[in-house]
Amino acid sequence: MNDVPSPVSHPWLRALLLAACVLLVAVAAWFGWSTWRNQQLRDLAQVEEDTRQLDALMQRMDTLRGDLRAQGRLLQDAASANRVLRDEVLGLGQRNALLEDSVARLAVSSREAAQGLKLDEVELLLVIGAQRLRIADDYTGARRAYALAAGVLEGLNDPSLLSLRQSLAQERLAIDALAAGPRAAIATRLDAFARRLPSLPHDSQASTASQAAQPTWQRLLAPLVEIRPSGGNALMTDADRREGEDALQLELTLARAALERGDVDAFHTALNRVHGWLQRLWPDSPALREVRGELDALRAMPLHPDVPVLDSTLPQLRALRDGRTPS
Repeated sequence: MNDVPSPVSHPWLRALLLAACVLLVAVAAWFGWSTWRNQQLRDLAQVEEDTRQLDALMQRMDTLRGDLRAQGRLLQDAASANRVLRDEVLGLGQRNALLEDSVARLAVSSREAAQGLKLDEVELLLVIGAQRLRIADDYTGARRAYALAAGVLEGLNDPSLLSLRQSLAQERLAIDALAAGPRAAIATRLDAFARRLPSLPHDSQASTASQAAQPTWQRLLAPLVEIRPSGGNALMTDADRREGEDALQLELTLARAALERGDVDAFHTALNRVHGWLQRLWPDSPALREVRGELDALRAMPLHPDVPVLDSTLPQLRALRDGRTPS
C-alpha cells in the first residue's frame, strides 16, 4: 500500500505556515496597535475637548461670578436707593399728613367762620323780629324775620344747634298763635270807642229810659225848667264844649301814640284823662256808662303779649356763642 506524505513533513510548507502565522500576528498587532493608537488619539482629543470646555466653563463661571458681583453691587445700590426713596416717601407722607392737618384746620376754621357768620345773621334777624314785635307791634314782619332766622339755622349741620332750633320753632308757634297782636286789637277797639263818642246824648232826658225814671213833677216842669245835677256835669257853654271835645280828641291821639310806642303808663294816663273828659262833657246815661265800661276794658287790656317763650331764642343763642350753658 502506498503511503501518503504528510504536508507537514515538507519544510517549505512549515516555513510558509510559520510566515503566515507571523504575518497574521503582525497584522493583528498592527491592527491592535492602530486601534489603541486611534483610541488614544480619540481619548486625547476628548481630553483636550473636555479641557477646552472646562476652561470655557471656568471662564463662564468667572464671567458669571463677575456678573453676580455686579448684580450684588446693583442690588446694594438699589437697596440704598430704596432706603433713600423709602425715607423720602416717609417724609412725603409726613408732609402730606401735615398738609392734611393744615387743610383740616383751615376747613374747620373756615367752617367755624362761616357758622359764626350764619349765627350773626340769625342773631340780627332775631333782634329785628323782636324789635318789630316789641316796638312796632309788626307781627307780620316779626314772623318774616323769624322765618328767615329758621331758614338760616336749617342750613347749619351742627348738632349743638338742635335745642336752638326747637326753641325758635316754639317761639314761632307762639307768634303765629297771637294773630295780629294785642295792640292791634286795642287800636281797633279804641277807634270804635272814638266813633261812638259823637252819638252820646248831651242831656239826661235824651234817653226814653231816663225820662221814664224821672219823677212826675219833674216831667211836668220839663218844658219850663230843665234840672241838671251840679258838679262834674255842670252846664258848659258851646265854646267850653268844643274846647273839651278838642281836648278829648287830643287825649285820644296821645293814647294812640302811647299805644304805638307800647308805653303802658302814658297809655293809661291818657285813658284816665279821657275818662275825666267823659264825665265833664256828657251827663250820666246808659250809653255813657257803656262807653266808660269800654274805656275801663281798654285800660285793663295788656299792651304786650304775655307769652313766656317770646324772646327766648335770642338769649339762648348769645349764651351758646359765648360758650355758656343756656339758662
